[in-house]
Amino acid sequence: MNITSSPSEFAPTDVVEDALSEADFNKLAALVQGMTGISLPPSKKTLVQARLAKRLRILRMHSFSAYCKLVSGTDAAALDERPNLISAITTNVTRFYREPHHFEDLKTRVLPPLIERARAGGRVRIWSAGCSTGQEPYCIAMTILEMMPDALRHDIKILATDLDHVVLSTAEKGKYGINLMEGVTDAQKNSFFEVSGNGEDRMYTVRPEPRKLISFKQLNLTGPWPMKGRFDFIFCRNVVIYFEHELEINIFDGFAEKLMPGGYLFVGHSERINTLEVPLFETAGVTTYRKV
Repeated sequence: MNITSSPSEFAPTDVVEDALSEADFNKLAALVQGMTGISLPPSKKTLVQARLAKRLRILRMHSFSAYCKLVSGTDAAALDERPNLISAITTNVTRFYREPHHFEDLKTRVLPPLIERARAGGRVRIWSAGCSTGQEPYCIAMTILEMMPDALRHDIKILATDLDHVVLSTAEKGKYGINLMEGVTDAQKNSFFEVSGNGEDRMYTVRPEPRKLISFKQLNLTGPWPMKGRFDFIFCRNVVIYFEHELEINIFDGFAEKLMPGGYLFVGHSERINTLEVPLFETAGVTTYRKV
């Protein structure tokens, strides 16, 4: 990255000399919310300071005020750094088959009629919104392939999106350490992963079959959604909890518009949809909603 700045704003040291001031935190919080919709209350100041300290060390900057000035600018350096700011701020917690009841629901209720449609020549479209490092869309793909081994011969596609370019890069690689494989059975490892290394250094790389069902794209949920078609079901789990209430409602309304009639929305364990506020959804299970 090329950053143009005065020498006084940089120091050849790995030491961050000051703390994040309330004023700079407020500026950064406003910038982040404007770009992403993520709300950073004052209680998050210590967390933000800890995460951004790593960026300051990488950039060899000695103060948070200098960093705040950098990302608040309008030049190329500011535009280059803002994705790194977002990557540092966002929380990416995921794992294979997280909230397993959703995948049981896929197998028993949601996927069977969609597979029947695909076999009859119809299209099936799925969206993993806020896919993080990729485990969620890969789990969806593996579930489909377990139920329909010839899925690649049919019109089934998964769109996986995230705001953070760093986690998307990890997702596209599809390579995970042994410590991240909890929840994946031995049979699934044998069917859907290539193994390299030994012991604690063992790595599991997703095979081509699940990969071919998925397209990874960067997308800000608070911006325009360029997808023209509708989806049969959407996963968006533990994402909108970081938004203010009005934006949450707008996002859920947007999902309803993007779903086929009768389509499903799966949300996170800490999230609920007030169906009085979003009347196009009805409760259809634990953190599961159906478009009416």
